[in-house]
Amino acid sequence: MTSDVMTPKQAGFSMPAEWTPHKRTWMMWPCRPAVWDSLEDTRRNYADVAHAIRRFEPLTMVARPGDAARARSMLGADIEVLEHPIDDSWARDAGPCFLTDGQGNRAGVAFEFNAWGGKYHPYDGDNSVSGAILDAAGLRSFASGLIAEGGGISVDGEGTILTTESCFPNANRNPGWTRDAIEAELLNMLGGDKVIWLPGNVEEDETDGHVDGIAVFAAPGVVMVQAEGPPHHHWHQIHKRNIAALDGQTDARGRPLRLIRVPDAFEYDTDCDNFCDSYVNFYICNGGVIMPEYGLREDGVVRELLQDAFPDRTVAMVDIMSIAIGGGGIHCITQQEPAAQP
Repeated sequence: MTSDVMTPKQAGFSMPAEWTPHKRTWMMWPCRPAVWDSLEDTRRNYADVAHAIRRFEPLTMVARPGDAARARSMLGADIEVLEHPIDDSWARDAGPCFLTDGQGNRAGVAFEFNAWGGKYHPYDGDNSVSGAILDAAGLRSFASGLIAEGGGISVDGEGTILTTESCFPNANRNPGWTRDAIEAELLNMLGGDKVIWLPGNVEEDETDGHVDGIAVFAAPGVVMVQAEGPPHHHWHQIHKRNIAALDGQTDARGRPLRLIRVPDAFEYDTDCDNFCDSYVNFYICNGGVIMPEYGLREDGVVRELLQDAFPDRTVAMVDIMSIAIGGGGIHCITQQEPAAQP
């Protein structure tokens, strides 16, 4: 990994929106048994997500050297496996944020990673995986001293960044940084012009309220956001505050944001405290949108919302029950590598 004095923004780079063309998707093979009820069941779910994405674009799975053979046998010959001594399996958070400059050049940002505020140990393998991925992709790397995760941001590719107050400014990540300093670093590293801060979710203690479980860009000027839910919903007021923070907002180009409210899987019957019930945590790939399937009425409702939002893409549903128990969803386990933008 190399460090650059010039920031990505100064060098003309920015993070493109997820709906722009991808070269491939990156994932990380499950390997921390303490996170899962059944590591084998979780690996099957990961393989299901990988195969759903592979219908639309190439995919590379990062796996521990000792797990690589098992990963290859479950994934098949059309999915590449990169060996690296990872600690966990959340590519969105440990992996790099990829950049393009509009001149056909690509690069990536390697933020510091400390396992969501030191919640799991060790995490040095995950903290080094951004560099390994960028090296394998043959891309220039920009190093940032900010402790941050890809699930903590959503970008529209036109200068606007969504993030949350409950996450990066948390003392478990960046105690020496002010919010203004964090905002400046995000703008410089991701090539943005405006940060919209949502309250987040202080009660979600796995990621401390990642934005990709709350609100994400679906198009320039369009945000899909967790609906308030019924009054008895345990996060009803939290969802209301996040929606209120988006109401009346404009993006970096001055467009008023249009909000699409999305229900969640609140009614799913589980005893898991960390269960990810967010449909907003979907993944956009070339020609497709991969969304979670919970076996609820809301599955069909959200599928229609996504099909309306992405009329030219195929919406594919994948059962992620053995992933959701780990506190994340489909977006959390994927990271897009954009194609070169002309």
